[in-house]
Amino acid sequence: MPERVKEQILEIRATGETNMFDLPVVQRMAYERDYFELVVFLEEHPKEYAHFILTGEG
Repeated sequence: MPERVKEQILEIRATGETNMFDLPVVQRMAYERDYFELVVFLEEHPKEYAHFILTGEG
């Protein structure tokens, strides 16, 4: 997982505005913040994303 994507995930998580497993909401929040790398990553690598959320490893 690219470092920039990790940073974007952590920034969204820090808002506390959504459950990080609610992918449509996370993707919308990423889009609204121009985190297009994360928007694409969620589409193409949902299992890697879930692994990162659960373990912090990515």
